[in-house]
Amino acid sequence: MNNQILQDVYNVIVDRRANPKEGSYTNYLFDKGLDKMLKKVGEEASEIIIGAKNGDKDNVRYEVADLLYHLSVVLVEQELTWADVFGELESRYK
Repeated sequence: MNNQILQDVYNVIVDRRANPKEGSYTNYLFDKGLDKMLKKVGEEASEIIIGAKNGDKDNVRYEVADLLYHLSVVLVEQELTWADVFGELESRYK
């Protein structure tokens, strides 16, 4: 398992925010703002629910990846990191 990938994706999102790239979906989300970002989080969560209910593991895997990406965008927007999230989880289960 590659735990580094979430940080790598996060770093790309931070870079896109600092150095916008024409045609970048990430920049599109930042341009549209928090409401659009949160809408995408909700859509991806709903798609996970539907995929799981239908027993479609491939779809669930795909949609969870989408959800993690969109959550990463929200974290950058809120000036939080995955380390903040993992620290919160660690504090709950130690």
